[in-house]
Amino acid sequence: MSEEKPAFKWKELLVSWDGENGYIAKSESGAVTVMMGKGGAPNDKPGITPTEMPLAGMAGCTMVDVLSILNKKRQYPTAFDVKVRGKQRLTEYPYFYYEFEMEYILWGEGLVAKDVEQAIHLSEEKYCSVGATLAKAGPIRTSYRILPPGESA
Repeated sequence: MSEEKPAFKWKELLVSWDGENGYIAKSESGAVTVMMGKGGAPNDKPGITPTEMPLAGMAGCTMVDVLSILNKKRQYPTAFDVKVRGKQRLTEYPYFYYEFEMEYILWGEGLVAKDVEQAIHLSEEKYCSVGATLAKAGPIRTSYRILPPGESA
């Protein structure tokens, strides 16, 4: 008899202030991400801002899905980028996102457009948890390009 899979799971991070204008997020697995605060002063530490983190998470989440699906179809990109944008309301706090755009850019020989489209669709509709969460805030529009290896985007 197999064990029943739990219906819910908490995810937990510890985020620590560095004493200046940076924040360090550490996952339960020990992975670390540096975030920077507002200000833009010359001594700011490099890092993604907290409001950019959901965009990075959505891009990373869908990239994992798309690569996995393409590899199962024996499609092997040599490089892969996702350009992600979020439109924020800036007229009053909180400055929330209400619209998103993602452009998938894949490089490789023999990549099949139909397989790329299907992989993106499956990620959007079935697998990407971050995208599903952000889709509740507003529409996510996607596009893609397939380029030969070495060509600039």
